[in-house]
This record gives sequence, C-alpha cells and structure tokens, in this order.
Amino acid sequence: MVTAVVYDCEGPHLNNEERAFFKDADPWGFILFARHCESPEQMRRLCTDLREAVGRNAPIMIDQEGGRVARMRSTQNSAWQDHPPMGVFGELWRLDPERARNATWLNAYLLGQMIAECGVSVDCIPMLDVRQMDSDPVTLGDRALAAHPDIVSALGHAVFSGLSAGGALPIIKHLPGLGRAQCDSHYALPTVSTQMNDLEEIDFKPFQTLSADPINAPMGMTAHIVYEALDPAQCATYSPTIIQEIIREKIGFDGLLFTDDIKMEALGDPYPERARKSLAAGCDIALACNFSLEQKQDIASAIPKLTGLAARRAERAQSWGDRSSFPAPDIERSPQSLRRLIKSVWPPAMA
Repeated sequence: MVTAVVYDCEGPHLNNEERAFFKDADPWGFILFARHCESPEQMRRLCTDLREAVGRNAPIMIDQEGGRVARMRSTQNSAWQDHPPMGVFGELWRLDPERARNATWLNAYLLGQMIAECGVSVDCIPMLDVRQMDSDPVTLGDRALAAHPDIVSALGHAVFSGLSAGGALPIIKHLPGLGRAQCDSHYALPTVSTQMNDLEEIDFKPFQTLSADPINAPMGMTAHIVYEALDPAQCATYSPTIIQEIIREKIGFDGLLFTDDIKMEALGDPYPERARKSLAAGCDIALACNFSLEQKQDIASAIPKLTGLAARRAERAQSWGDRSSFPAPDIERSPQSLRRLIKSVWPPAMA
C-alpha cells in the first residue's frame, strides 16, 4: 500500500539500491531538483524508472516557478525556456490587470507544457503568500505574485487555469501564509507576531478565495512558521490547531496537504520525528527532500500507509486535471506571445 511520503533520488539516473528501496517503501510520489534535469529525454527516462519502481503512475513533482526558483533552465538544456519570476505579473497588474491575467495564464500554461513533456505531473505553484514590506527577500522577494491579497488571488487563479491547460497539477503554498517570514525556514524557524485580524484580512485571504471551490485547490503545502496568534508553541507543520482550525476550517482548504520539506532547519527534531510529528498533526504527506538513502530508510520507519481521508484526498487530487475546466483567454499560446505581454515589466528576453 502507498505510504504518506514523497522522496527524491540521488542523481539523474535511478540506481539499483534506490530502485529496491522505492519498491519496498512505496512512496506516494517523487520530487525532482536541478541535479535530476539534464535533458527532456533523460528526464522522461528517470520519470519512467521511478514509476516502474513503485509499479504505478506515481505523481512526480518539481519546483518550476520561474526566476531564481527553477530546476529546468536554458543553461542546462537549450530545449527549455527560462520564465520570469512570478512577481513580474504583479508588477504588470499595476499597469494593466487584464494583460496581467492573460500573461499569468500563458506563463503557467507554458510551464505546464514544459514539465509535462518531460514526464513531470505536478508543479509546486502558485505561491499565494502575500509579500510584506519586512518579509525576507530570499524567502519571498520576486517569488511572490504581489503585495495585495486580491491581486494574489486573481493571479493565483490564472496560474491554476494555465497550468491545468498545459497538462500539470498545481500546489498552493505556503499555508496559512509565508508572507511575513523575516528569515529563511531552510536555516531557521521564523516567528510571526501579527494579530489574528491582520492574518485573516491579508495572509489567509488568497488561500480562502481559491479554496472556496475545491476544484481550485487540489493540493497545498504548509509553512514551517510559528504564528504566535494561532499556536505560540508549534510551527504550522507541527500544529494540530493550525492545521485543523485554521487551514481546514477557517481557510476551508480540503485538498491534499503536504509538509514543506522536512529537511529544513526550521524543524529541529531528528528526521524520522519530523515526519512523525507533521503527519500526526494532520498533514497528509511528508515531503522528504535531499536525504541520503540511509536517511530515507530511517525516515521510512516513521511513515504510515496513506489511508482514510488522506487517501481519498490523494485520489481526488490525482483526478483533478480530468475534472477542471477553466476558460482560456483568447491569446496566442507561445513564448513569443508571452514576451510581448510582459515586455514593459520584464525586459530580459526569454531564452
């Protein structure tokens, strides 16, 4: 039976030890990084091998946001286009909201096509975090769509629509909102002292808007952040209170809930305990990235089978692309068309 975890592999080709481990551990899915991306042909072979190792059409994820967070780049292979950071579309909104919607849709459509052609089925976008003046520039910066929740909501919906049309599934991140983090959770645990009213009016709003209709939010990812107004003792990933009362009830998110990467230093426990605590708190699937095979084997001991409501959410998420029907704007679907739409705010040409 499938287990509630996502793993990666060591390099661009699956070795025999990894193949045997994945067959035994049977993770729900896999995630790829830059080291796994050499060419479209190589990626398709790797995706096939990963799926054959578990004997099913397992989801394969990637962080292909554009800008500085992109695993597939033109410098690695000329077959791939370089895409702008998502903040470009928020800048365009200030000039022309309709053009911004169309450009956001087209950008996501091209991203979906690019990863789907390489065998990848899930892109970890859109980031619905509302950027704040004092937020950490590395954590957010131009990765965030905008600094106003209504703009983030509108452009986030365009990402859903375009990505789906391009052939990939979206993941909203980072619930219940990473926009106020003043440090990078890869290296430290951020603490947010903002009052509940402000969190509700700003940070939660894009997640609530897109979660109002379950078809808009098949999957989501938590934030490794302590919100003092919500649970001063535990970060969101570890907090049953935040997951149930805020993410599930107040925000209304009913999709498949992933942890952010449990290797991040924001979580200070031994690795198996990180997986155990996050799943016990209410996350559906643990995202375990960049671990050695020995570390994966240790983590596997803490991973339960994917059952019950979590299994039903997983099944629903995987069928999302078959049920979604977003209207597409009347625009040419090409990189050249995207360049024309965003040239006023993003001068660098897409390679």
